[in-house]
Amino acid sequence: MAYPITLKVISSNSTMSALSDRLLQARKDKGLSQQQLAKLAKVHFTNVGKYERGEAVPSADVFNRIAKALEVSPDFLLNGTLQDKAHAAFSDEELLAQFRKIEQLPANKKKLVKEFLDAFIFKSDLQKQLAS
Repeated sequence: MAYPITLKVISSNSTMSALSDRLLQARKDKGLSQQQLAKLAKVHFTNVGKYERGEAVPSADVFNRIAKALEVSPDFLLNGTLQDKAHAAFSDEELLAQFRKIEQLPANKKKLVKEFLDAFIFKSDLQKQLAS
């Protein structure tokens, strides 16, 4: 009989913490106990607890089975929502807030903002090239 290998986290603790938090929240949102999720994903329930506490990471196969059981994408469990990704990618909170407001604009106004940004970036790139 093959025994599952549990991998210890070597990468970023914040990434693992976010993964374990999203896994826990997705399980609760689905209304499942750790035992129920474990049964659906065909893993031992103690492993689900380890994953949720950030003590271990599932293999790729187990990870995909967990995502399927929770009816979420593996990308969501790893990276969160688009808003989570944007928040992680932007250090300028004011700019991120402005982009969120722009998303709410009608399509024609969003198009104008994009055209303005393209023109501004093009001009900035051109100035850099001419300065070199």
